[in-house]
Amino acid sequence: MPAYPAVKARLQGLETVAWLGQLFGSPRVSLLKGIVPDGQVPAYAIDAPGLFDRPGSPYLAPGGVDWADNAIRFGLLSWAAAQIARGLLDPDWRAEICQAHDWHAGLVPAYLAFADDERPKPASILTIHNLAFQGLFAPDAVGPLGLPPSAFHPGGFEFWGKLSFMKAGLVYADRVTTVSPGYAREIATVEYGCGLEGVIAGRGGDVRGILNGVDEGVWDPATDPNLPAHYEAGDLAPRAEDRAALLAEFGLEPPAGPLFGVVSRLTHQKGLDLLLDALPSLLARGGALALLGSEDPVLEAGFLAAARVHPGRIGVRIGYDDRLSRRIFAGSDAILVPSRFEPCGLTQLYALRYGAVPVVRRTGGLGDTVADATPEAIAAGTATGFLFDAATASDLAGALDRASAAYRDPVLWRKLQAAGMACRFSWDVAAASYAELYAELSPPSAAAPPASRSKSGSRRRPPA
Repeated sequence: MPAYPAVKARLQGLETVAWLGQLFGSPRVSLLKGIVPDGQVPAYAIDAPGLFDRPGSPYLAPGGVDWADNAIRFGLLSWAAAQIARGLLDPDWRAEICQAHDWHAGLVPAYLAFADDERPKPASILTIHNLAFQGLFAPDAVGPLGLPPSAFHPGGFEFWGKLSFMKAGLVYADRVTTVSPGYAREIATVEYGCGLEGVIAGRGGDVRGILNGVDEGVWDPATDPNLPAHYEAGDLAPRAEDRAALLAEFGLEPPAGPLFGVVSRLTHQKGLDLLLDALPSLLARGGALALLGSEDPVLEAGFLAAARVHPGRIGVRIGYDDRLSRRIFAGSDAILVPSRFEPCGLTQLYALRYGAVPVVRRTGGLGDTVADATPEAIAAGTATGFLFDAATASDLAGALDRASAAYRDPVLWRKLQAAGMACRFSWDVAAASYAELYAELSPPSAAAPPASRSKSGSRRRPPA
C-alpha cells in the first residue's frame, strides 16, 4: 500500500525493509513492513512522504480535482509491488502470483513483463472493479515511469494518444478477472467496454468473473450493534421496530406502501437520475423513500427539493454514514439499485442479507445476484427481488409498481424476504474460485524459495 499517514498509524511493528533513495522524483523513498492488527496480516507500505503525506484523499486534492502527479504516485506503487513480488526489495520473500486491482496498480503486470533479467517472474492477474476509471495520462509520463517507449502503441499501453494504466494491465497480465460473471461478459461489448472492449474480447478465456462476497460476520442483522432491534430469517417480527425507528429518523410518516431505501453514490452510473424521474410512480403507489448518498450536486439538489415538496414521504441525508446505511438496510422494505452499469454491487447483497427486497436493473452483478419475481420463480420459491431491463425511468417505474403490488400481499413479501436471506454470498465461495485460478498459474512446487540479491545489491529501477 502507499504509506499514507493513516496507513502508517494503523500498521503495527513497522520496520524499514529497504532504503531506496530517490525514485520517481521523490527524494526519500523506503519500503516499510508491518502488521495489520485485524487478522495479523503482514503488509508492505511504500513510503514517499512527498507523494503520499498530503491533505485531501488518496486520489483527489482538497479542491476535489485529481492530483496532477497521480501517474507518478501510482506508478511508484506499481513499480514497488513488482519489485517486491520478484524478491528484489525484501530478500526474505517473493511471490508466486501478483494480483493487481484496477488502474491504480495496472502497471504491475507491465513492469513484470518488461523485466529484462533472468530472475523468476511471478504470474500476474489484473482484477477490474470498474472499467470506467482507466488511469489516463499524457504520453510524456512514459519516460519518468521507466516504461519502454517502444510499447507506446495500440498493441501496448497506448490508448488514443495517452498512457493507460488500465490497458497496460489488460495487455500484460497473465489473467484478467472482474467482480462478477455478468460484468465479465458485458465489458467485452461496445456498450460497456469503455473503448477497451476489443482488448478484452481479444483475451478470450483469460478473462473471467468471480463474484464479490460479503463478510457475513460483520453484516448480520442478528448481531449488528447499529440496529435498534435484532432479528433473523426465522423471526422477522423485531424488524418492525427497525422500520419504525428508520421512519422516525428520517421524519417520515408510516406509508401505505413500501418504504424504499437508497444507499448510494448519487451519480449517473448509479441511475439515480432515473429514480428522480420515477418518484411520482413511487409516491402514487403509497410508497416512501429514505435516501442516503452524495456526489453529484445536481442530483443532491434534486432529491433535497423532492423532500421539501413531499415532507413525510421523502427523507434525504446527504453524505456517507456506515451506521445509518445499516439501519436503512434493516428498516426498509425494499432497496433500490437502478444502476446503468454495476460491476458487482454490494448494496443488493447487504439488502438480501438484511431482508430488504432489492429492486435493481438487470446488469452486471445485479443480474447475477437477484432473482426476478416472475410467476415461475415465485412458485418455485427462488424469487428474491424485482429486475428491470432498460435504463429508463419508465422501466424503473414498472419495477416499482410490481414491488408495490407484491408488498400488498404479506405472505408473498415474506417469501421474497426469506428467499433473499437464505442466499449466501460469503467470501468462502469467491475464495474457492480464486484458489482455482491461482492453482492454474502456480508453479508445480509448493512454495517458491526467496530470491537472492546479486552481490552488488543492484536492482533495475526507473529514472529518478
